[in-house]
Amino acid sequence: MIQSLSIQNFALIEQLKMDFSSGLTIITGETGAGKSILLGALELVLGKRADLSSLKNKNEKCIIEAHFNISGYDLTAFFSENDLDYEPISILRREILPSGKSRAFINDTPVNLQELQALGTFLIDIHSQHQTRELSENQYQFELIDALAANVQYLSEYQQELKIFKTHLSHLEAFQNKLKQMQLEFDYHQFLVQELQQISLDDIHQSEMESQLEQLNHVEFIKENLHKAYAGCQDEQFGALHLLHEIKQSLQKVAGFSQPYQSLSDRIESVYIELKDISSEIELSAEQLVYDPQKAEEIQQKLQVLYQLQKKHQVDSVAELIQIKQELEQKVLAVDQASEIVVQLQNEINSSRDKLDDLALRISKNRQKSIGELTQKLQELLGKLGMPNARFKIELTATDEYFFNGKDQLKFLFSANLGSDFGLLRKVASGGELSRIMLSAKATLSQYTQLPTIIFDEIDTGVSGEIADAMGKIMTQMSLQMQVFAITHLPQIAAKGQQHFKVYKTTTEGKTMTAIKLLNKEERIIEIAQMLSGAAVSESALNHAKSLLN
Repeated sequence: MIQSLSIQNFALIEQLKMDFSSGLTIITGETGAGKSILLGALELVLGKRADLSSLKNKNEKCIIEAHFNISGYDLTAFFSENDLDYEPISILRREILPSGKSRAFINDTPVNLQELQALGTFLIDIHSQHQTRELSENQYQFELIDALAANVQYLSEYQQELKIFKTHLSHLEAFQNKLKQMQLEFDYHQFLVQELQQISLDDIHQSEMESQLEQLNHVEFIKENLHKAYAGCQDEQFGALHLLHEIKQSLQKVAGFSQPYQSLSDRIESVYIELKDISSEIELSAEQLVYDPQKAEEIQQKLQVLYQLQKKHQVDSVAELIQIKQELEQKVLAVDQASEIVVQLQNEINSSRDKLDDLALRISKNRQKSIGELTQKLQELLGKLGMPNARFKIELTATDEYFFNGKDQLKFLFSANLGSDFGLLRKVASGGELSRIMLSAKATLSQYTQLPTIIFDEIDTGVSGEIADAMGKIMTQMSLQMQVFAITHLPQIAAKGQQHFKVYKTTTEGKTMTAIKLLNKEERIIEIAQMLSGAAVSESALNHAKSLLN
């Protein structure tokens, strides 16, 4: 429940603070006195968008702060999900700066308007005259039935499963669209794969092949130079080995005279052995070097194919071609395996659909069971509100479509008088009848759900006398379970409140301001008497006011 509301620099209000109690609170005042300003302030602190026109003094900021006792609302999960500090007495604050910037706070933590609005739905239900049309909307009618049907948990599970179901459908649709494109490219990708597979890329060493071809194309030149090198080593008169042999013998003769000579002799020995080995390898290489035109042609053709593939795929290496081949193979394989993926996705959809159907059926059965009870309660309350012949016919039809709250379609039919045909509520009910039906609906809901604080803004428009008295009694009954505010012009309702505030205008130093005061017993008598007879209060009006209050 709301415990207090303070308003600073808002519309016609300079500074205002109100403390509220539980039960039924009455707010009265002349037309234009500023009752709508109080509602506007509440709507702002609950997340409504604001502008600079809200400021009384354009050079100062507007501050609206409300204290709520939320200990009985089970809102700890909401605070945890939104990373807010939970307090049994929570403070909502809204500030509008002269710059036009708006700030919102929950327990002194800055929040965005969406979070403020989300919390507000748990705290206050403001029902104004124009909101009576909600009664004619399918969504509100379903909420009314589902409250009696105890469908809250089933609806939550259904809506979670519906998200999963739509996600699966979306995945299947996306995959099928992707598959269409893949199928269009399938033949081309398959051709590219076969083309790359023909030359066994894993067994190709491009640099070695290029070197081998280069060698085969220059066999005579290489052989000629190898023979020259061999001759340079082996010539009996001027060959390198012959000269080294003579040097080696000369050094061996002096090696015994000192260690340095011995070292030189050993080193020449090593050079001689190394050159002799090199000479043998040159001879062997020259003997093995044979021109093979067939092999050269094979290498040439394989390299030519490789160069063409590299140019086609715009790469420079065999490794890159192998990677492209693997990617193309995956694309071809994906098309081949697509049917398995489609079956898997379809199975997920079918499983989710089965769960949805089961939940929707439970929801529908509970609704069917509650229709009779809802109809009876609404008709009983309307009988007390001067509509003894009002009748409802609620038709629930199962469909194959998945709506956000099940698979049912709903028709809320109404007949106000005996002998009248049933028609859609929004078409056959008058404004005054809709107000009474809405009050009956809210009163019924209050017995089955944890409704927030509710504010009725002139829901009594178009009624008077006994009907007004009956409305007041219904509001009083509702106030036993929740906090109820009634903004009213009717004395019969005003007399039912545990608290009574009067909104009025004052003029000070040429400035008009809205003020509000909590009336004591004597002031209430006078206020209700004025509501009965006007500004000039008669003795009979005072007695009548006392009678109503008693």
